[in-house]
Amino acid sequence: MSLYKIGKALCTILLSPIYRVKVIGENNVPKSGPVIICSNHISNLDPPIVGITCPRDIYFMAKEELFSNKLVGGILRGVHAFPIKRGMKDRNALRQALAILKDGNTLGLFPEGTRSKTGEIGEGLSGAGFFALRSEAVIIPCAIVGPYRKFGQLKVVYGKPIEMDELRERKASAQEVTDIIMHEIKKLLENHK
Repeated sequence: MSLYKIGKALCTILLSPIYRVKVIGENNVPKSGPVIICSNHISNLDPPIVGITCPRDIYFMAKEELFSNKLVGGILRGVHAFPIKRGMKDRNALRQALAILKDGNTLGLFPEGTRSKTGEIGEGLSGAGFFALRSEAVIIPCAIVGPYRKFGQLKVVYGKPIEMDELRERKASAQEVTDIIMHEIKKLLENHK
């Protein structure tokens, strides 16, 4: 059994009962082919929560500092995380993300780039749009409807794929695509409060 499967099983056992995780729309995630899951970001627990609720294995970018400890870095790599340098263009991370998609895998992104301190959705950075335009991936908006409250209920909602053909054909800007993705995440949040 892979470290990813072990991590997913452990996180499911630990987190699902504490936050009474309810999953909606997981059938919107294609069973095969490249997929980008784009979610709002309200807690450090978001990556494992999205990871345990998504029917596919997900690769996440994580800030480079987390990999400085060899043990932690090894575990993170084992659960499909890879480092990105924040605040600058990290060509290696960009190439790695595009390669993940080219291989038909699932990439998890938090377009806001950082956690929302208020729980309100923030502005998305152009990175999500960049990956959406540079790949053939299906783009799935995802809303984590919180807050994280012990024995409250946390919802993870997967929306319908965002139509990308017209955007790719007319060479829309990365920021425009990110704005569309953020709008879809916002709609999911509003509809599932």
